[in-house]
Amino acid sequence: MVRRSRHRGRKIDGILVLDKAAGLSSNAALQEVKKLFAASKAGHTGSLDPLATGVLPLCLGEATKVSQFLLDADKHYRTKIKLGERTDSGDSTGEVIETCTEYSVSGVEIENALTSFRGDIEQLPPMYSALKVKGVPLYKMARKGIELEREKRRVTVYEITLRNFSDPILELDIACSKGTYIRTIADDLGQALGCGAHIIQLRRTRAGVFSEEDCVNIGYLQKVKEESGLDAIDEILTPMDQAIKELPGVNLPSITASYVKNGQAVILRHLPCEGLVRLYEEEQFIGIGIIDDDGKVAPRRLVVS
Repeated sequence: MVRRSRHRGRKIDGILVLDKAAGLSSNAALQEVKKLFAASKAGHTGSLDPLATGVLPLCLGEATKVSQFLLDADKHYRTKIKLGERTDSGDSTGEVIETCTEYSVSGVEIENALTSFRGDIEQLPPMYSALKVKGVPLYKMARKGIELEREKRRVTVYEITLRNFSDPILELDIACSKGTYIRTIADDLGQALGCGAHIIQLRRTRAGVFSEEDCVNIGYLQKVKEESGLDAIDEILTPMDQAIKELPGVNLPSITASYVKNGQAVILRHLPCEGLVRLYEEEQFIGIGIIDDDGKVAPRRLVVS
């Protein structure tokens, strides 16, 4: 959906599922996409390391109102890890701080070590991360050689699978909750194996409901725009309600929807018993609602049509 605005940029609403390139920060990718779409408002749904590639949903316009659901969603990754070297960042962009040339590790030993990484685990956030302490991202302090005390965080690893091992490189598939640091898993695994390790390749294969199959890259967007203009790349956008399609949908008649838009809870038949719902006015998505204690549906986060 495109709307005119007096402000700089277009009022374009939707989600662009980007296949982020290696070497590009999430914010740099966001700014490139925002510029390509000439969008007045855009936001990403959680940082993806510059080293990493893969699924990075970007929300344009009113779609930023569903970005939190993507931020909170589970993620899937595929990673290649090199044994024998530990780095200060946990990946190949950092400085090598420990080297182990004489070690012997088998696939069975790796499989055994991986058992302690499944389920609810505690992680110490790496210094080279976007996590903020007193408003300052940790990576900015790390670049100055400053290490701050951090608290461990509980995350969930639903599955971690050894896909391949050819010493010194192993490849893992990981399904995990939000906030899981794959670099920390690599570093901790290296410590558990007694040889050190760091990530040399990382790809996000799924974020919430979106997977690699939904992605487009910046080069493709540029090509389509050059050949066919803004309208053509607008067609590539995913409707914002797709990000929350796992929530039950509630379709409201226009009169009932008008009450909801004014902040009132309404009574409807066949509502879910509890929880969040997708709200539609005559099949047009108008936002997110919640079933209140009285069994009514109340507005939670409405979009501007």
